[in-house]
Amino acid sequence: MRVPLRLLLTAPAALFLAVFFVLPVAGVGVDALREGTATFVRVFALPAFWASLAGSLSLTLVAASVSTVVGFAVAYHLSRLPEKRRTLYSLFIALPLTFSGLIVAYGFILGYGRAGFVTQLLGYAGFDPGVIGKALFTAWGLAFASSYYLIPRVVMGILPVLVNFDRAQLQVAESLGATPGQALRQVLLPQIAAPLAAAFCLVAAVVFGAYGTALALVGTQLNILPLQLYSLISESGTDFPAAAALALMITAACASIMTVGEWFGTRHERHL
Repeated sequence: MRVPLRLLLTAPAALFLAVFFVLPVAGVGVDALREGTATFVRVFALPAFWASLAGSLSLTLVAASVSTVVGFAVAYHLSRLPEKRRTLYSLFIALPLTFSGLIVAYGFILGYGRAGFVTQLLGYAGFDPGVIGKALFTAWGLAFASSYYLIPRVVMGILPVLVNFDRAQLQVAESLGATPGQALRQVLLPQIAAPLAAAFCLVAAVVFGAYGTALALVGTQLNILPLQLYSLISESGTDFPAAAALALMITAACASIMTVGEWFGTRHERHL
């Protein structure tokens, strides 16, 4: 029996996905469902669950929104540059993607912490170093630090769309009396809304499930779901079934966000 070439080409990826995603998730699911739905009921009854859910949603909305807006602005500027300069700048912009969350957190502590380099410079300029240094270890500081590795994801995702956009449409709009801002809002943005939404969903899924940066910056003092999960498996009296159930919830939420992003991306491709 002859095996189709398409099946042979997809087999390595399918095997990789099965070993490193399906099997681990299945193992977590077994632990979570060992007590039936009682485990999920216990998770919902945790004292900080709903506060952590609200904290995760707020952090995701703020960090993803800021990263999408800034990433779009950067990508739009890069798309107008010559190809060599654009490629060079893109290499530097993509550099934060090579760092782990812990490295990013420690870098921000060294730069913006209570004794950080930037904090001390702002202190010489008349700002209060105590207030600035303390802000880094709050939810706003975590959103600021998370944007460091979220913005490059937006830039890398939206840049090819902007490079291939027909700028003659903007020139025609301006020749008919539109200002550059009006041409941007009424001509460009409606046509790239789907890729922008897909980029937003991508970074939203990343920040919703990330815990390394948050753990290094705020420990378990901030109420977000990844840190709630960490507390279930690190403190005395660990509850592994509840931790597995919460992990499944976070995985399902991130997968749902990514599914919405893929739907936006597919919708954009159908209209090309």
